[in-house]
Amino acid sequence: MAARDKPLGVILAGGEGRRIGGGKPFVPLAGKALIAHVIDRLAPQCARLAINANGATDRFTTLGLPVVADGPDGGQGPLSGVLAAMDWAAAQGASRVLTAPVDTPFLPEDLATRLAAVDAPIVLAAAADGVHGTCGLWDIDLRDNLAAALSRGVRKVTEFTEAHGALPVTFPDTRPPPFFNVNSAEDLEAAEDLLAGW
Repeated sequence: MAARDKPLGVILAGGEGRRIGGGKPFVPLAGKALIAHVIDRLAPQCARLAINANGATDRFTTLGLPVVADGPDGGQGPLSGVLAAMDWAAAQGASRVLTAPVDTPFLPEDLATRLAAVDAPIVLAAAADGVHGTCGLWDIDLRDNLAAALSRGVRKVTEFTEAHGALPVTFPDTRPPPFFNVNSAEDLEAAEDLLAGW
């Protein structure tokens, strides 16, 4: 993908990460923070990257990326983070924004290219384990719709995406699995094992 065609990207790190003991972005995996693995995967695919997170932003200073917080309807799940990503990208003049969660260290290296090849308002990554609703490419024009949905109490990602013409792009199964989530201590141990055998 040519540099001019690369989307802006936002890493969704607004969750509390309770199941892994909190501080999920900085949980160490193979000697570096979980978020660093995601940055390594996305940075070559994106024109610019930002982090969606709430609370103190100084914890992200060493990463050198802008931090965008949820808006007034924030703290209401991942859709709040997607809306923050859309708002940030719109301020940069972008028409689409790529999002991916902070707990997916094995993202495909062709994620942006393959999603961008599909013409739909929302294009979501999928694999054998299903559709990954927060790993996708979103049209900025959906900002008002998403803000209205959040105001109405919509919290399920699928409720919004299915109502707005989302299409999936299926990625091949790989080892490690492309959208493996690190949500717990057990997942972290499994991720370490996957990296060791890679």
